Parts: sequence; C-alpha cells; structure tokens
Amino acid sequence: MRFMTAVNFKILPVFRHRVTNVRSFCKNHRPNYEELSMCIRPQFRRIKLNEQYGTFARNIQSRRQIAAIISIRSFSTKRFNDKDPSNGSNEDDIGDPASLPATVVVPEVWPHVPVIAINRNPVFPRFIKLIELSNPILMDLIRRKVKLNQPYVGIFLKKAEENEAEIVQNLDDIYSVGTFAQIHEIQDLGNRLRLVVMAHRRIKIVGQILDELPKPTHDDSQISGGKLSRRSFIRKSKDNKVLESEKVQKIEEITTPENKVTEGAQETVEEKVTPSADSATHTSVQPLLMAEVVNITHEKFRQTEEIKALTQELIKTIRDIISMNPLYRESLQQMLHQGQRVVDNPVYLSDLGAALTGADAQELQQVLEEMDILKRLRLSLALLKKEYELSKLQQKIGREVEEKVKQQHRKYILHEQLKVIKKELGLEKDDKDAIGEKYRERIRQKAVPKAVMDVLEEELNKLNFLESHSSEFNVTRNYLDWLTSMPWGVTSSENLNLQQAIEILDKDHYGMEEIKKRILEFIAVSQLKGTTQGKILCFHGPPGVGKTSIAKSISRALNREYFRFSVGGMTDVAEIKGHRRTYVGAMPGKIIQCLKKTKTENPLVLIDEVDKIGKGHQGDPASALLEMLDPEQNANFLDHYLDVPVDLSKVLFICTANVIDTIPEPLRDRMEMIDMSGYVAEEKLAIAKQYLVPQAMNDSGLTNEHVNINDNALHLLIKSYCRESGVRSLQKHIEKVHRKVAFKVVNKEVAKVEVTVNNLHEFVGKPVFTHDRMYEVTPPGVVMGLAWTAMGGSTLFIETRVRKPFSEKKSEGTLEVTGHLGDVMKESIYIAMTVARNFMSMENPSNTFLADSHLHLHVPEGATPKDGPSAGITIAIALISLAKNQSIRQNVAMTGELSLMGRVLPVGGIKEKTIAAKRVGVNCVILPEENKKDYNDLPKYITDGLEVHFASTFEDVYHICFAPQQETDNIHHQQPVDLDISPPQSAPLLGKNID
Repeated sequence: MRFMTAVNFKILPVFRHRVTNVRSFCKNHRPNYEELSMCIRPQFRRIKLNEQYGTFARNIQSRRQIAAIISIRSFSTKRFNDKDPSNGSNEDDIGDPASLPATVVVPEVWPHVPVIAINRNPVFPRFIKLIELSNPILMDLIRRKVKLNQPYVGIFLKKAEENEAEIVQNLDDIYSVGTFAQIHEIQDLGNRLRLVVMAHRRIKIVGQILDELPKPTHDDSQISGGKLSRRSFIRKSKDNKVLESEKVQKIEEITTPENKVTEGAQETVEEKVTPSADSATHTSVQPLLMAEVVNITHEKFRQTEEIKALTQELIKTIRDIISMNPLYRESLQQMLHQGQRVVDNPVYLSDLGAALTGADAQELQQVLEEMDILKRLRLSLALLKKEYELSKLQQKIGREVEEKVKQQHRKYILHEQLKVIKKELGLEKDDKDAIGEKYRERIRQKAVPKAVMDVLEEELNKLNFLESHSSEFNVTRNYLDWLTSMPWGVTSSENLNLQQAIEILDKDHYGMEEIKKRILEFIAVSQLKGTTQGKILCFHGPPGVGKTSIAKSISRALNREYFRFSVGGMTDVAEIKGHRRTYVGAMPGKIIQCLKKTKTENPLVLIDEVDKIGKGHQGDPASALLEMLDPEQNANFLDHYLDVPVDLSKVLFICTANVIDTIPEPLRDRMEMIDMSGYVAEEKLAIAKQYLVPQAMNDSGLTNEHVNINDNALHLLIKSYCRESGVRSLQKHIEKVHRKVAFKVVNKEVAKVEVTVNNLHEFVGKPVFTHDRMYEVTPPGVVMGLAWTAMGGSTLFIETRVRKPFSEKKSEGTLEVTGHLGDVMKESIYIAMTVARNFMSMENPSNTFLADSHLHLHVPEGATPKDGPSAGITIAIALISLAKNQSIRQNVAMTGELSLMGRVLPVGGIKEKTIAAKRVGVNCVILPEENKKDYNDLPKYITDGLEVHFASTFEDVYHICFAPQQETDNIHHQQPVDLDISPPQSAPLLGKNID
C-alpha cells in the first residue's frame, strides 16, 4: 500500500497499544485525498497528495506528527461538522456523523463496562443489535467512554419485562450473565443516542462500581482542541499503556488459567469492589451505571457423536423453518458472515438457533447462561422444534384461509358468469327488473289507494337508476318491502253471531258482565250496519282481574287477529310513529308493524299499561297516541317512515290501565272507559273451581285421581292467603299446591292427596292474614274508613288520642298528624277538625275538649303513602268520638268528602270500597247521597247482607254512628281509656288513594 509506504511503520510506537495490527488498520482506513484532509488538523491542510498516495508535500516537519494526528483523529468521537474551537474556522461538513471508526482487535479483558439493560430478548455473541438510549445520564456516560476510546458496553436482560427504565437501580433487577459488546456506530441525535453494537463474548457481573466523572485535564483539552505537542502525546500514551497493563494484571489475578470464574475469584472481586462505609450509603442510592465483569466461557467439550447428531438436527430444523417461511431466510443471511462454517462450530450454532426463534426472554436467557455445550444445544434444539411446530400451524391456517378465499372467489365468478349467460339467452331478467316485478306482484291483488300507488311507482322508477351496491339502493328497497307488505284493502271476516260470542266469552272468563255486554253491543251494531268500525275501549282496574286475558277472548269471539304491545315506560315517540327514512336502521312504528304482521286492516290491538307511558327528551308518546286513537283522524294516520296515509278506522283498540288519574285528559277523552273492579270471595271461589284448578291440574300433569281440593280449603286459601282484588296470587298458590302434590305422587308417597283445611298449611305455609281487621271492637276515638288503591279497595282506621294530659287551665288546643299523609288528606283533617269543633259547640256547648286539648291523629300503616279527600267524615266522627269519650256503632265503615259547611260530597271507587267492607265482615256502610246511583249498579251478590246509609250532611252521619240510646253528656275531665289492641299481620300495600 502506497499510503503506508509514505508513513513509516517505525514511527508508530506511541499508539501501538491501541492498534496491534497496523497493516489491518491501514487496510481498513486507506484514505483518499478528502479523507486525509479530514483526518489531519487545519494547520496541516497544506499537505498535497498525488493520485497514487505516494508522496507528501515538503511542508511536513515530521512524519511522527502526522501519524500522531491521524491516530488521535481516527479514535475521536468529535463530529466532523464541529467547528475548531482553536481558530474558529468554518470547516465544510465532511463525513457521516453516524459512523464511528472502531478498533480492529477487541481486548480480551475489559473489567469495567457501562451497563445497558434491555427488554424482551438477550443479545447472543457475534450478533449485532441496534439500541436507542434516551436517558441523559446514560447518554453522557456512553459519550465519555467513546471519547476516551473505550467503545465497550455490557448488555444485560431485565428480569421484569414491564420495566421500561433504561437505568436499573440495583443488580437484582437484571440477570447477572450478559454479553460484552463493542460500539460499531454511534449517531448522536441530541435527545437520544442510536448505537449499533456487536456482541463478542459472554460476561458475568461480579459487582457494582462507582463511575466518578473525571474533571478535564490540561492534556485532555489539548487533545480535544487539537493543540498537542509530541512530548505530551507520548507521555499520555505511556500513561494509558501503564494503566492498560495494570488492568490486565489485575484481571489475571482474579481469573483462572481456563478463563473461568471460580468462587475464590468472585470473593476477591467482591472484596476489591466493596466500598467503604461512607461510600456504601452513596452507592445504595446511586443507579447501576458501571459494573465490574469477568469473562465466562463454555466448558471444554469433545466432538462426540451426540454433539454431531444434535448439530445435524439443529441444521435440519433450521432448514425446515426456512423452507416454510422465507422471512427466516433473510434473517439468517443477516446473522451469518461470509465464508463462515456454522456447521463446524457448535457454540455459534446453538446461539444461532436460539436467536432465530421467537421464544420467551427467560428461555433465551437460559440458553445464554448455559455453559455446557451439550445442554445448550439441547435447549436450542427444543426452542427450534417449538418454532417449527408454530410455523407448521401457521402454514396450515394460511392454506385453509387461502383455500376458503379461493372457493368464495371462484363461486362469485361462476355466479356472475351464469347471470351474464342467462341474460344473453333471455332466461333471466336483470336483478332490478326482478325486484320491481316482485313488488308489483305483491300489490296486484290489493286495493292500493291512488296516493300510495303514485309513491310506489316513483320509488320503483328511482330504484332502476340506483347502483345495486349503493346505500341508497338498500334504503329504497327496504322502504318498498314495507310499503308492499301492508294489507291495503285486506280485512278478515268477522264473527257477528251473538250466541257464539257469548259462549266464547263465558267459557274463558267468569263475571265481567259489563265488558261482555259492551262487546255484544258492538257485534249487534256491526250486524245491523253490515260493516264493522273500529272502537277505542279502555279497561281499568286493579292487577290480576283479567284485563289482558279478556282482550284475547274478545279477539277470538270476533274472529279478529290479535296484536299486543306495551307502552309502559315508553319515552320515544318513534315507537308509535316510526323513524324518518333518512336515519340508519329506520323502522316504522308499532301500529304499522302490527298491520304487516296480522296482514289485515281490522285487527284487535291491545295497548297495555297505557297509564304508565313515559315522557322523555325524544318526545311525548302519549301525544302521539292522540292521532292514532282519535276516530276522526286515524282514517289517515301518517307514519314517519312510510309517509303515506294509512287507514286505522277499522282497528279495534283496547287499552288497559290500573288507574286512570295518570292518563292525560285529552287521551282519556278519546277512549271509552270500562271499570273492572276486584273480585269478592264468592267470585274468587267460582273462578278457582272453574278455571284455576283445572288449568293448574293440566299444567302439572295431574288428574282427579291424584288430587282433590275441597271448597273449604279454597275458601281458607282466599281468606287467609290471597286477599288482593285480583286472582293472580290465588293462581300462584293453587299452582304451588299442585306442584307439591305432583312431587308426592312421583315419589310414591301417596296415590291421591286430599287437600283440606287441616293440611292446607303443608302446601302453602302459614297464613298471611290472621285477623280480618285491626280492631274487632273500636274504642273511643277510632273509626273505620274505606280506601281505594291500585290493588283494589281496603279498610282504613283513623286513630285519635290526647297528646298531653287534660288541664282545667284554658289554652288553645293543637293537633299533630302522622301516618305518611298527602297534602289533600292533611287539608281534609283541618276541615274535619273545624267542622267537629263547630258541631260540638252547637250540640254540647259545655264540652270544649276539641278546642282546649292537644290531640294526635294517626293513620296506621305509616309506610304506605295515603292521600285523598274521601276520609273527611271518618276523621270528623273520630274526633267527636274522642271528645264524647264514646265508641261509635260497631261494624260501621264510612267514606265521603266533607266540606267546610258540613256537607258530604261524592267520592269514587264505590264498588271497590263496598267489596272491601264486605270482605272484613262489616254489615253497615255509610256513603254520600250522590253516590247512590253508583251503589245501585252493583251486583246483588255484593250488596247482599249490607246495611247502607246515604248521608248528605255531617249531621246525618253523626246520628247513624251515635244512636240516641247510647248518647251521654259525659265531658272529658280525664284521659280516655287505653285499650290493648294488637294490629293484624297484613301484607303492605303499594299506596292508598283516599278518594
């Protein structure tokens, strides 16, 4: 080489410790003219080289200086585009800042290395890895080491994969065995460093050392600045050589001749590395930056037959993996060096096999730590086999998916070809033509109105101009599906035979005479007119009385299609009138869905729980029902989705509700209200015998040969277990009895069970109601009233007592009210108190008890809210009874609103309240005079055995409750007698409306 001819080898003893093979160094760093001008300092830019690199200029004073300058520049980490601080000259940007000239021969012993902790996979010897660092402390350390021509690091795997920190705190966070690596290239990006490292050998950490940052010396500044004399450079080189020899000597003292780590060596290293007591505290808080390491080598091995077999199996497995996945071929080519015989080197082959797999970090670390070549080969072979099986599975899945896609693609192509062939031969029409023909066929037999027909033709024409894959095509097609599926002009033939309708209604339900009479009237009118018209009926009553089931019977009696939907809790108006077609997933409302499902224009539609309809931010569904249930408007009902008028005038609408107070007044005005009150005990007994017991027997698989429930047991079940207005609870108890009987029959305990009063508790448990009412004998100040709730009628007691002892000292009396009462009922109490005081002042002026006493009025069952004005006369009678210290007539219950002038006003729920009074054994009932017409409409089985009085003024009520022979002029000079009356064990009610 001509360049090395010009530079004499004998002038390079100064940096011989850095580059041991000068010829190799010059071979790898043979500069051209620009490279040489880059390496030397600016004061030597006058050097001229010819094209053959043979002759230097005459201005060179000493070849020894040139060699020293080239050596320093080649191993410096200074970026080439940096300005020279000595003269401030602007140099051109020459060279690649990412390149870092590296030493050719890596030192065999290097005890102190910076620690780089990595995640996921360890680095095996003879493999290259790209590492990016962003920690400022670690970046400064790497820069300083490279600047000192010490481009060596130790790479170790973290034990915790979730730890993303680049600097670990102690040795326990990383595995002790890693690799010694040389930095080949470094790219300084300011906020991070990008390193290309080459791993060389396995090392093991023996301790942590403190990396004291040295202060820059005068010689260092000369080196970095370029002002370096020959004498100072030689002295610096000698010092580095002495330090190098001392390090080598120190490492040789703690290692064995085979270059293995022994226990004694480790103890020696630990003793040398262990800091003093003062520095120990500092070390405990300092992160792990530098570590003292020792080389570890594999155990000596011989080329046995087993090793050869493992080697061949490794090579075969690698070839199989490469044949399956071409990506491994590229990875393998990058891992192998040119001209290297991997087959002859089991050490490198085991590392290559492990690095080629995607195993877990712990498994790869186990291969890295294994020093027995035979065991290492087996570990590597196991990982390769696992990778091979994974590749086989991946290839199998890929083939299956590819085959499936090919079949679907082939089928699609064949279908398209078949369509084209049929179209050319005239055997099949276009898809759009077929769709249009299908829609026209649907409406051919229907009487479609002209307005609807115009819309239908317009949509069909638009469909022909739309692409079949567009979203608008599917929207239009869905709209035409709904429009052509409507029963335009299609009605079902109705049953107008009165006798047949009566038989069906009586067979399904007991009682309900008013509802049956109304349905028969509807049939009679339709028979006379020859046509049927729609009606809007509303059945209201307590739960379990048969409102929903009677609607099914009516549909059977009229031979109409039945459709039910509930509006309880509905808050979206679109459920009634549908969505606009512009919305994604739009659908018509419930009534349009009903017509499509029933395929007739005159179905029976049951709108359940109309009193529980909600109201939200998406509209008021109750207002949307106005148009649908209005006989004057529903002939042209307009749904938002169809947007064409639909005739609902032939639909029979039946609504159900528990209470009518929550139904909006405009909606209530459009419906014909039919009251369905609760059942008395006699009705429940008949329903149980005729309907509930046979149905439960059939559902349980029993016959009359297995079970028999006598009438007394049913009566006790109704009286002590099922006192609600409906029969739903009674049905559940009867089903419970039959289930237990079925178990005994199947278990072969008995052949037939006779259910009587004595053994009823074995099937349904203890009685729920043990007392008919709270007071069998009412004491002074206690009166029984009648209430009306959503569950039916019930009795209600009013209790009054003296809150403070009676005193002769005149004072204004007070009244305290408890019992979870509403505002209306509280106002009724104050009105009753005023009426009672005025009445007592006229009846007995000397009795000032109500005016002077501090009283307490309570309505039992405080957890149940109570409200309404119908307890007015009951409260006033209770106050007068307390003032007179006299009990009223026994077995008397009353209801009626009281005005301030003493008049008794009408109330509602007469039938429910009368049934409740009869249920508890009351034989005398006081009702307002204006409710006489309501009482006369009651069935005879409800009024039998009752003594009813109709009162128009409070004085009439007073004379009924206090008979003349019982009146006394006793004045309260003492507290009333305290009677010990235990309340009954009754089930709590949902709420009471004293109306």
